[in-house]
Amino acid sequence: MFIEVIIPLFLPKNYTWAVPAQMQAAVQPGVRVEVQLKNKRYAGIVKKMLDKKPEEFEPKEILNVLDTEPVVYPQQLDLWQWIARYYMCSEGEVMQAAMPANLKLSSESILIWNEERSYDFSDLTDSEYVVAEALELKKELRLNEVQQLLDASNVYPVIKKLIEKGVCHVWEELKEKYRSKTETFVTLHSKYNNEDELADLLNNWSKAPKQMELLLSYLHLVKTEGEVTQPKLLKKSNATAAQLKGLCEKNILVLEKRATDRIRLLPRDIQIDFTLSAAQQKAFDEVQQGFSEKQVCLLHGVTASGKTEVYTKLIEACITQGKQVLYMLPEIALTSQIIRRLQKHFGGYIAIYHSKFNPNERVEIWNKVKTGETKVVLGARSSLFLPFKDLGLIIADEEHDASYKQQDPAPRYHARDAAIYYASLNNARVLLGSATPSIESYYNCTQQKYALVQLDERYGQVELPQISVIDIKKVPAQDKGKVALSPSLIAAIDTSLQQQKQVILFQNRRGYSPYLICGTCGWIPQCRHCDVTLTYHKAKNSLACHYCGTSYPVINTCAACGSHNFNQKNFGTEKIEELVAEAFPNARISRMDYDSVKGKNDHDALIKLFEQQRIDILVGTQMVVKGLDFEHVNLVGIIDADGILNFTDFRVNERAFQLMEQVSGRAGRRDGKGTVLIQVSNPMHPVLQFVKEHDFTRLFQFELANRKQFDYPPFTRLIQVIFKHKEKHIAEEAANIMMQGLKKDFGNECNGPAQPVVDRVRNQYLWEILIKLPKDAARINLCKREIQQQIVIIQSNKRYRGVTILPDVDPV
Repeated sequence: MFIEVIIPLFLPKNYTWAVPAQMQAAVQPGVRVEVQLKNKRYAGIVKKMLDKKPEEFEPKEILNVLDTEPVVYPQQLDLWQWIARYYMCSEGEVMQAAMPANLKLSSESILIWNEERSYDFSDLTDSEYVVAEALELKKELRLNEVQQLLDASNVYPVIKKLIEKGVCHVWEELKEKYRSKTETFVTLHSKYNNEDELADLLNNWSKAPKQMELLLSYLHLVKTEGEVTQPKLLKKSNATAAQLKGLCEKNILVLEKRATDRIRLLPRDIQIDFTLSAAQQKAFDEVQQGFSEKQVCLLHGVTASGKTEVYTKLIEACITQGKQVLYMLPEIALTSQIIRRLQKHFGGYIAIYHSKFNPNERVEIWNKVKTGETKVVLGARSSLFLPFKDLGLIIADEEHDASYKQQDPAPRYHARDAAIYYASLNNARVLLGSATPSIESYYNCTQQKYALVQLDERYGQVELPQISVIDIKKVPAQDKGKVALSPSLIAAIDTSLQQQKQVILFQNRRGYSPYLICGTCGWIPQCRHCDVTLTYHKAKNSLACHYCGTSYPVINTCAACGSHNFNQKNFGTEKIEELVAEAFPNARISRMDYDSVKGKNDHDALIKLFEQQRIDILVGTQMVVKGLDFEHVNLVGIIDADGILNFTDFRVNERAFQLMEQVSGRAGRRDGKGTVLIQVSNPMHPVLQFVKEHDFTRLFQFELANRKQFDYPPFTRLIQVIFKHKEKHIAEEAANIMMQGLKKDFGNECNGPAQPVVDRVRNQYLWEILIKLPKDAARINLCKREIQQQIVIIQSNKRYRGVTILPDVDPV
């Protein structure tokens, strides 16, 4: 018997292994097997069984079968294969992204003493002698033990010499990383299950009053909570472990260790305590009707229209049918508010899954989803890879969001599009929800590919916010700089605070000042590793590169002219927070950006404070835009709309409309008295007119006409090929070779090579080729094959072996 195995590495193809006769009964698709490749051991996943031996080589045998049942289902293996083919990566890279770290066994090197020969140690160095002596005594040593012996991190030269001298050899062991959590539970000795015996014990207690208090605390806890853990008992009784041990020695209490869940779930219960409005009920019925005709339905509902209530009713219908639901959100920040709502309705039926969970917690969620115990999963894009047993519905909320697209590393998949394919494998339905749908999704509705449901009114017939544009060119500025807070915006904030309402200020740049400039000669500090200016962070008193993350001390002397005259240009969220604090010293102000909310629970804590009206003004980046629901916000200020409208990207108008419409949707969600103020230097920009009128349809028509003229999606498919190398001319040469290879068949459809706006990141120079292909599957696949062949040709040349070539299908 032979098997095709996926290994979590970038390999050109999956390799074949032979299965020894004694292991054949245990092997099936989806189980993990231990294999050896180039002297290293890996835990791979069996993709499929093969009857015939490959003709071109003699397969090695697998070393072990690691599971009694599959850890992934066949539908997942099919999804991995589709992602690998469509997004031009390997199935090993998909496996690496899909599997929780603690289900991927790690290979650990062990040094084994060579018993076959005697050794006198005379020609060993001091370091080699220390290790050899320890090996002779213990017979085997792990790498970390060798590091401790030598008190050094780099021990490989010593190990290499010992192997060459025949003192030892290396053996690789696969180590299971997942460890189940255990807790010590306290139970009453079986003889005191008889109430008479227990009464007799309590009535005739004479000594050790602290032990008596501890026993009474146990009896109280067991009555109120059912199960009693050692830490909880000691805390309640204010006793010591020694006093508890005394009761155990008297055979009154018994300690036992049990495996427990790291994530405690609420009791399973469905409590829907609301009824849908007439508009929501109509949308719900139309979605159900759409699902009977199409696999995918787009719910286009204006901000605060109550899309979440429609989702809740659809989830309820799925759970009652015994099906599972995947509710995807683009950002972890959104999960905290939604999870509280869904837990209120579904209790322990629901679980969260995203990258902030530790590896052991992720394995436990994985296993609960696989057995079908967890019915609803709320998660970011990685939750798509969970092993659903009986998937009925996928909800992709805020489906337009660019965060659904994975950027680095591979696989560079789009979770929304991959979800549609995954649903087709499970015969499930997909609901895409957004107040500002992506042009591609809305176009698919107009082409009858998706069903379309409109929810045009806010919940409770609340009005959409009134939007006003402030022309900041007419506002006098100090030091010829940009105006951060116009008098109109300051007056509006003051009015909101007097009405005891809350304010959100949106600025899509973090830090204090995006760049510093020498007032004498115009020199601007830049990152040593990237071709970008450094952002000044006042809270940390440092300069930071937002591309590679490198931090620098603040520069006080110009490197070009020696002047100390530096000016801060433009402004980020930190400066806005400071300016608002100066203008409103009595207001409670907080900031929500990447710098201020990094911890696992930081997002949730900040959102809760804002919900409880313990924050008056929230300053933030895109994090405050997406789908959050705050009852008391009546003013939203967009500080610098120019920064949103002036990107060099064909999607700039679409993105700007989405950002501004989404952030404006946070205002007046309950009483309809919301106001949005947009500060901009070009108030006649066409997108601003669409935003003022909340008119997505006109934006769609405007964008469609432009994209048709210039051959952009949704009329074409894009493939971007990125070239990276530490030397600029080598990256350029590799890009030109690729271009020459593609010109024969795809000359008119290729653009470039060209350098991106930021052409050096992490000491790697970048060049790009952009290919616009017609929506013809055969031609697209031909182009992908050609690109992969060209990559092999380029990297077979020694000069270009160091060039990293990254194909990105459907780049965002």
